[in-house]
Amino acid sequence: MVGLLAASCGIVVANIYYAQPLIGLIGPALHMGGQAESLIVTLTQLGYAAGLLFLVPLGDLVENRRLVVLTIAAAIIPLLLAGFAWDARVMLVVSALIGVTSVAVQMLIPLAAHLTPEHQRGKVVGMVTSGLLFGILLSRPVASTIAAFSSWRMVFFLSAAAMAGMAVLLSRKLPHRQPAANHHYFELLGSLFTLPLRFAVLRQRALVHAACFAGFSLFWTGVPLYLAAQFGFTQRGIAVFALVGAAGALVAPWAGHMADRGHTRAGTILALLGVMLAFLIAALGAQIHSVLVLALAGIVLDSAVQTNLVLSQRSIYILAPELRSRLNGVFMAGFFLGGAAGSAACGVLLAQGGWIGLCIAGGALGLVGLGYFLSVRRR
Repeated sequence: MVGLLAASCGIVVANIYYAQPLIGLIGPALHMGGQAESLIVTLTQLGYAAGLLFLVPLGDLVENRRLVVLTIAAAIIPLLLAGFAWDARVMLVVSALIGVTSVAVQMLIPLAAHLTPEHQRGKVVGMVTSGLLFGILLSRPVASTIAAFSSWRMVFFLSAAAMAGMAVLLSRKLPHRQPAANHHYFELLGSLFTLPLRFAVLRQRALVHAACFAGFSLFWTGVPLYLAAQFGFTQRGIAVFALVGAAGALVAPWAGHMADRGHTRAGTILALLGVMLAFLIAALGAQIHSVLVLALAGIVLDSAVQTNLVLSQRSIYILAPELRSRLNGVFMAGFFLGGAAGSAACGVLLAQGGWIGLCIAGGALGLVGLGYFLSVRRR
């Protein structure tokens, strides 16, 4: 079951990231300008944040298997429309809908936590999150490879077929889980706004990881454009480069084990320092014109961001089991808004400050996150 949940998370979450390495192809095909291209990624992340707020909390109200299967099945239509997109407006709208329907992964992770004993929860959540992270990191090379041999449109067609297969598989394999709920949907939504006030850990973790994920989105939205412009990379080259970042997902089970042993604070500080170090390495890679150094920066950044994600989820899931889906939804929505801000700022930063300007902004995000975390810990 852990393997199934991990694989499902990876396959579904990849929908959010397929467009990242393809914006250099999608933009010209749909007559979009340079800054408008990055809106594809931004709107996908904003759609995901909306789904986290309005769909994921249903995990505390609706039978979980049915909710997951229906959400995954709903992704088929916007994915097909993305493949057939005939102008920029259509692409932007369906990008947001792809984000909304991809939130099934954040229904699966709390389900894994519900099925796991307390003393193993961090480890199991880390393993399932590893699947999610591999999906995020492998989505870019997979999309680039498919586009290199076929077309960027084929990426979305194949993903629609994968969603149909996943919906059938999960409808047969997922366990039945009916939450013990005694409230209505709008009461459930209203409670979301009180959760950050009730739980300081939720508020702090959401803000810290928002800074981390803004840096993550900034780097991975900008680096395909930088590699194409400065190193002459084709889609195949970008695919190989993106593949090395998948090594960062290997730290997730280790991070969960560290959280189970009570080292969350030290691990968080280490992760935030890793974000700053990654952008320092990325700036060095530009100065010495080295793709290998840029790849090292991607590995360090991914490892740091994934470590902080697992530590944060472990901290949140122990707060109130009956609120787990809502807590997860608020946390994820908060940091995906940070990711949307990072991808939206990418075009402006590259145009105004170049790659070095982007690296300075990314390092500053890690510094702000670390400063905030240390200050709230002292208080």
